[in-house]
Amino acid sequence: MTSPVHRNTDPTTDPALRSWVESANDQRADFPIQNLPFGVFRRKGTAEPARVGVAIGDRVLDLRVLHEAGLFDGVVGLAGKSDCFASGTLNAFMALGRPAWRAAREHLSHLLREDSDALRDDVTLRARALVAMKDAEMLFPAQVGDYTDFYASVHHATNVGSMFRPDNPLLPNYKHIPIGYHGRASSLVVSGAPVKRPSGQTKADDAKDPVFGPSKLLDYELEMGFFVGTGNAMGTTIPIDAAPDHIFGLSLVNDWSARDLQKWEYQPLGPFLAKSFATTVSPWVTTLDALAPFRVAGPLRFEGDPQPLPYLTAQKPMDAWGLDITVEVWLRSEKMRSEGVAETLISRGSFKHMFWTITQMLTHHASNGCNMRPGDLLASGTISGPEPDSRGCLLERTWRGTEPLKLPTGEERKFLADGDEVILRGYCLREGARRIGMGECRGVIAPAAK
Repeated sequence: MTSPVHRNTDPTTDPALRSWVESANDQRADFPIQNLPFGVFRRKGTAEPARVGVAIGDRVLDLRVLHEAGLFDGVVGLAGKSDCFASGTLNAFMALGRPAWRAAREHLSHLLREDSDALRDDVTLRARALVAMKDAEMLFPAQVGDYTDFYASVHHATNVGSMFRPDNPLLPNYKHIPIGYHGRASSLVVSGAPVKRPSGQTKADDAKDPVFGPSKLLDYELEMGFFVGTGNAMGTTIPIDAAPDHIFGLSLVNDWSARDLQKWEYQPLGPFLAKSFATTVSPWVTTLDALAPFRVAGPLRFEGDPQPLPYLTAQKPMDAWGLDITVEVWLRSEKMRSEGVAETLISRGSFKHMFWTITQMLTHHASNGCNMRPGDLLASGTISGPEPDSRGCLLERTWRGTEPLKLPTGEERKFLADGDEVILRGYCLREGARRIGMGECRGVIAPAAK
């Protein structure tokens, strides 16, 4: 599962590349020149319109400014369309398709290389186009028409199933079909937005009737999300071998979950109010081209597992791949912040452990003729690995609260308390490739509404 399947022939991911933006050359940087993720921002404290930017080191490169200066003139796929960078979302750029995404990325890579002077030596333009990240307000990267959440980690599904169905943890369909549900697009929020504790119906095992009130078993879910670029017409499909051309890029996702609400409501139709109150998404979208050096053989299968049906099977072995992205959960309580104690690591896993790949998820979603659209968000479901410290939610990490976590301040956590800040981080490491990061996905739990 861990063997690389990508041969690095893309000059934009050459590990030897360096940028004239010096902070991008730090080996610990999330955003070296080999990454160049896209996002949407405005300068803090201003009323300027939102615009598209690219992360480079500790700076944001304003693509609206570059467009107005004519620096995208002649770029293949962007002729007459580079005003999409002046938009308040990535949707217009996503809709242009992979040739345009790739051309824009290659052009930006050339502009930012240490030996390129077009932007480097234009002091006035550089001052307008480069914004310190600390001075940028990051916004949600796309207008999401539809949001779907999958259940693609067999380790997560087995763990949760064993808690509630110890004799039959995995349902019969799990290894044949990517399981998912339609989430709530209106409650997607960008990293840093507060998350209010939800209220709803719950019922204790020994109670006769349910009650209504704030959730007592609030949880995070460590997930990876991916945005649809070009979609498909209603009634058509997205073949598995064409799926990469329809995926714009990936972000971190925290699909907050109220476990006590979920337990009472999920039968017979699945997640509802326990999930729809908030889902946090990181602001930077890392493209498939930037992630290509970190492809690994996939999908994850064990001895005796059924083979995916033909429509979920790539024609060439090299086209069947997962992504080796290290994912982490960090937690900082209100008490830790007040005492100046840094966040503590709760879990660390890898996206390579998913049973279903992102191309399989997208292909299956469209297999009934469902029309996908630019900006649609699909999330993986909780990312859990084979070890206890790689479990991606507190339900698993504390095993339904029977194994509480100890925080540096002496506090215990079975589930989340008001004031807790959950921080998701992701990054890719491989010998022979430059480390790239996904940035952060943060949220602080606020008390329930009264």
